[in-house]
Amino acid sequence: MREIRTFDIQYDEPATAWRAARPLVVEVEHGVLWLTIEGDAEDYWLDAGQSFLLPAGAKAWIGAGRGDVRLTVTSAGSLAALCRNAALACPQLGSGRARLAPRWRQATA
Repeated sequence: MREIRTFDIQYDEPATAWRAARPLVVEVEHGVLWLTIEGDAEDYWLDAGQSFLLPAGAKAWIGAGRGDVRLTVTSAGSLAALCRNAALACPQLGSGRARLAPRWRQATA
């Protein structure tokens, strides 16, 4: 059994800090989510339908990018299996592994 939580964040709410006690999958259901991780110089902008893996121990700040956002957070099972899923961004801080490109890099690519 997996635990799935749904969150609604309004655009005018301040960013919220999260500490992932275990690996979590964050999936955007509606809107645009802003996400940044302690120790990572990048900001990530996820659109509806995009997912991001927060590794255990990661401290992340999240907020609504433009307008309101709805997201689900699911406890991740096997990290190796999840990271083989090309649709899921898997940050590996300090390892040089490819991850979801920040929006400003996508625009210049």
